[in-house]
Amino acid sequence: MRTTLTCAALMLALGSGPALAQSGEITIWSWNIAASSLKATVEGFNKKYPDIKVTVQDLGNQPTYDKSIAGCAAGGVGLPDIVSIENGEAENYWSQFPDCFVDLHTLGYTAEDQKKFPDFKRTELEVGDKAYAMPWDSGPVAVFYRRDFYEKAGIDPASIKTWDDFIAAGKKIQDANPGVSMTNADFNGDTEFFRMISNEQGCAYFGEDGQSITVAEPKCVDAMTKVKEMKDAGIVSSADWSTKITNNTAGTVASQVYGGWYEGTIRTESPKESGKWGVYLMPSLTADGPRAANLGGSSLAITSASKNKEAAYAYLKYSLETNEGQITMLKDFGLVPSLISALDDPYVSQPQPYWGGQTVWKDILATLPKVVPSRGTQFQSDAEIIVRAVQTKYLANGYPDAKAALDDAAKQIAAATGLPVK
Repeated sequence: MRTTLTCAALMLALGSGPALAQSGEITIWSWNIAASSLKATVEGFNKKYPDIKVTVQDLGNQPTYDKSIAGCAAGGVGLPDIVSIENGEAENYWSQFPDCFVDLHTLGYTAEDQKKFPDFKRTELEVGDKAYAMPWDSGPVAVFYRRDFYEKAGIDPASIKTWDDFIAAGKKIQDANPGVSMTNADFNGDTEFFRMISNEQGCAYFGEDGQSITVAEPKCVDAMTKVKEMKDAGIVSSADWSTKITNNTAGTVASQVYGGWYEGTIRTESPKESGKWGVYLMPSLTADGPRAANLGGSSLAITSASKNKEAAYAYLKYSLETNEGQITMLKDFGLVPSLISALDDPYVSQPQPYWGGQTVWKDILATLPKVVPSRGTQFQSDAEIIVRAVQTKYLANGYPDAKAALDDAAKQIAAATGLPVK
């Protein structure tokens, strides 16, 4: 009798995981290229699970966030089985609606599974002993550059080791290529350069424990100072997301500094420029300083409202935790894997024709293990709005220096969040 009960218990335990998730329907909310990438994995997934129908709905980025937050507030009404969640916004969900998403551990997500992803990708997805989402794509920062513009100015990208080198090279490139800017930035609408350089230097808006404000610490001050130096040097022209894409195609920008996912944007949006682009490591503040950071990236979470959680988890396991799933998305749409084993996939080491035969993925993904984890916290959106406004004022000479600017930002964030300034 004891043996029979033990076997029955074992069968029940196995039934809670994806092993028996052989049929059903699941719906996923996502956006743009990310949604297209998920759709690209369905064929491979269905070879393993032919009776699970996967529907990916492309809602757009902001609508996905708005509708999922509204669904959580309504107790799960109207939510799909799986939601795409950007890492920077993840803690907004968990802090406001801790019961809206499934703890993946209850579906079979083990400590061994977690170790398959770098720490910086898991930091914002796990609270205590709960794992609310599985890491999806990441954004290891790189410099995407026009080979012809650099060559005309006699600039070897390998010689650019510091941001000061980047500024000096930018002046030469602009002189040699009239009408071309060294790089673009959306200084009024984003803090991209500040966040990239800060992360590279190990600084962020909040401390590692998420309980203190660190945006005015010395390394963040150094980062903001360098952003202004680049702007004042005249090597940065203002451009929002769509304008950057237009500039890439028109040949009016020499470099774009972004997360690795931008590879897919350049390649798909500017196909006629094949062979003209290359990639090199982001510069640092010093010649021997760190040259790795992360910008952007997302995760997939299963809603508590899902009626087919096992099938949803089976999809997460395939698309995010196998080289096959991750490399499909990388190959088709440039979504950078977070899965560490994907670094050793043969495709990563292959020369890429669009990029002049460069092994761009080997170069970009090699920086993943070096990225410093950064907490977003549930206050990331509030802090971003404040820092964005402070940055705009600082770049217009509204503060005596970066320290004064970020001290002001820290005070405003403290007033908005109640957290202490470290």
